[in-house]
Parts: sequence; structure tokens; C-alpha cells
Amino acid sequence: MKRIRTRFAPSPTGYMHIGNLRTALYAYLFAKSQGGDFILRIEDTDRARYVADAVDFIERTLAAAKIIPDEGPHHGGNFAPYVQSERMDIYKKYAEQLVADGHAYREDGAIRQKMPRVGETTFFDVLHGNITIANSELEDQVLLKSDGMPTYNFANVIDDHLMEVSHIIRGTEFITSTPKHVLLYEFFGWELPTFIHLAPVMGKADDGTVSKLSKRHGATSFNDLIEAGYLPEAITNYVALLGWSPKNSCQEIFSMDELIKNFSLDGLSKSPAVFDYAKLDWMSGEYFKAMTDENFAAVAEKYFVDFDAPKKIFLASLLKTRVAKLSEIPAMISFLKNLPPFDVELFTNKRNKLTPQKSAEILAPAIKILEQVDDWSLDALNEKISAFVAQSGLKVGAVMWPLRIALSMQKVTPGGVTEILYLLGKKISLERLNGALEKLT
Repeated sequence: MKRIRTRFAPSPTGYMHIGNLRTALYAYLFAKSQGGDFILRIEDTDRARYVADAVDFIERTLAAAKIIPDEGPHHGGNFAPYVQSERMDIYKKYAEQLVADGHAYREDGAIRQKMPRVGETTFFDVLHGNITIANSELEDQVLLKSDGMPTYNFANVIDDHLMEVSHIIRGTEFITSTPKHVLLYEFFGWELPTFIHLAPVMGKADDGTVSKLSKRHGATSFNDLIEAGYLPEAITNYVALLGWSPKNSCQEIFSMDELIKNFSLDGLSKSPAVFDYAKLDWMSGEYFKAMTDENFAAVAEKYFVDFDAPKKIFLASLLKTRVAKLSEIPAMISFLKNLPPFDVELFTNKRNKLTPQKSAEILAPAIKILEQVDDWSLDALNEKISAFVAQSGLKVGAVMWPLRIALSMQKVTPGGVTEILYLLGKKISLERLNGALEKLT
């Protein structure tokens, strides 16, 4: 059988949109699942939209997503160069061949493809079946511009053939261009590749309307999502499920090796997929929960700079089950560095029958006990607080509420009283508890 070879051929025009990342991922997964090759090719012939350093950015993005090309600008390969602007002589040669064969003609310094005026052009798409377009609808497209630059529709056909690409995976927006490509293959007498045109990725607005994913829906590039604090592995995993599902399995969390093992073209959907940030949050949270405390502390390092090593690991154990993205961490732990303003209303808790006065009555003896604690470790603090609760005759919640509010001035905290005491240390803990007691009385 012919070796499976796929390609990802982005234009270096900026960040990698989620739709582009998904195209690259599916092309990679299919090639790897079949023991084939995945090619990165840079289509930079549109110089007006060229962005400096975009090629490096594309390669860094693919590396972060664990999508590793077998061939490409910096990966080598037998079909170099893999940057279209470095292949100008190749395109000129084939354009001239079409002119000589009567399938193209010169006009105003450019070379145009000569389309048949009658009949139809049909091609088969794995997802959409046979697609037929009347030749009368096809314009004589420019193949080579007057400055010698090839157009996308010409260069990608030449390169796909010469690089022996067997399967072309790309978005549905290219379906209308494909008959022009098919005619070029026929003019040259080349074998057609297999076409797979992916349905678009959609976004849902606040009012429930669905449209093609764009900035108004939130973060829409791989880099945006990384900046928001999602793990690269979680993003890749989630993007894989935007239009593909494994056969005979309800599994949703996949390593890259598992994606490769399970991927098949018959798992692709021809219906648009909706990017669901809540689902991404869930998946990202599952990745965090599965991490060791040490690994989570490492990925969240920039948020933990104010803590020593043992406390970083401990804080990681508290946070990794509570966050969907790393950017949530600052708001969760800001109270540890800066105590929010005093709010007497927080000391009222109907469930535990607490008032500010009752809270003060609990804080006073608790402070006296904590002042005597020399071993400010978690175990020792747990022992002292548990003994105080038992001695008070009150429910655990009734004791813990005023202590936690005094220490944090917020209703929800990662960790309870003993955890906060440990993280703050004895000096700051007692300062906060005494300060709250003084204001309450």
C-alpha cells in the first residue's frame, strides 16, 4: 500500500487559531496511527500578510502541543525546501509546462489556469462523499502572479504532489477551491490524493447564538489558552474531541499515545463542533487533579514565589483539585499575602447560628491556645484545634467559621483553618486573629 503522508501547511500570519491547531492535530494523528509521515510546510507566498517570526511561533506551538513533524523547515526531509518562498523555480517550471500543454495562458504578465467551459468536475471527500461542481462556475484562476509568486491554489497542488502527500486534511472552506485543484492534477496526469474537509469549529455567544469561533467568544488561539492558564496537554486533548470521537468508547481523557492508537477517519464528524469553555475547564481540571503535588507546584511556580519549598508543595495539594486554569490561582490565594478589608457581616452565619458577638467569644479563647503553640506544623495545629472544638462543646463548623473569616476575610478559601494557619505562619496568623477580635469587640 502507498505510504500515508499528511501535511499541515499554515500561512505565517500570526497566532495559531484553534481550527488550525485541530487540522494539524488530525493530520498528525492520522499519519502516526497509520505508521506514516507528518509534514510541516510553510505557505508564505502571500507576502502582504507575512508576519516576522511567525514560522518560529508555529513551530513552538506545535512543539508545545506535542505535534512533532517528521519533515519540515527545521526537521529536514527528502523534499526540502519546506518553505514555499524558497521553491519559486519549481512553480515556474510547472506553470510553463501548463502553458506549453494548452492548460494555461499568459495575461498581463501573469499565468492563468484555463478552465474547461463545459462539463463537471467531481471529487470524493471522505466526510462529504462525492462533490460535483459545474465547470462553468470555475473562473480562470491566476497560477503565477506577474511578480513570479505562485498563488495558494497552484503552489499547494504542486507541493502536495511532489511531497507525495496521500491525504489532504483541511477545512470545509477549501471545498469550493478543490475542483480547481483536481483539474490541475488531471492536467498533469497525477494521481489524486484523498480529501478530508473538516467541518468548522463554532463558538456560542452569551445569547446562545452559534457562529464560527472568533475573538468575541473568548480565547481562540492555542497561545491565548496557554496564557489563560490551561495545560497544553489538556488543550490538545480537548481539541482532539472537537469533531472526532473514538469508536466503541466513552473515554474522554487521552494521552497523545492513546489518541494516536484510537484515531481513525471514520470517527470524524461532518457536523460543526462547538467550542465549550466549560468542557475545557472540566478537562483541564482533571489533568490538574491527576498531577503530583510537585508537578503542579512546578507548573504554577510563578504564583508560589512567596512560599518556601514545603509550603509550595502543600499549597499545590490544596489548589490542584480546585482550579480549571492556572490564572485562577492569584484570586484564590491573594488573601494569604494581603488580608482583604475587615467586613463584620462575614462573621454572621445563620447555619452555625453565629453573630459577630458569638464569633468574638469563640476567637478569644482560640487565640490564647494558639499563642501557646510552639510547633507550628499541620499535625500539631490540627491536634490543638480539634482539642479546642471538643472543649468548646460547639459544632466544628461553628468554631471554624469565625477563625477562617478572621484569617482570610473571605467566605471561600482553598483549605480550612489549620491549613491557613500553617501557610500564614504563627506571627501573621496571630496578628490577623487579634486584629479581628479587636474590631469585633
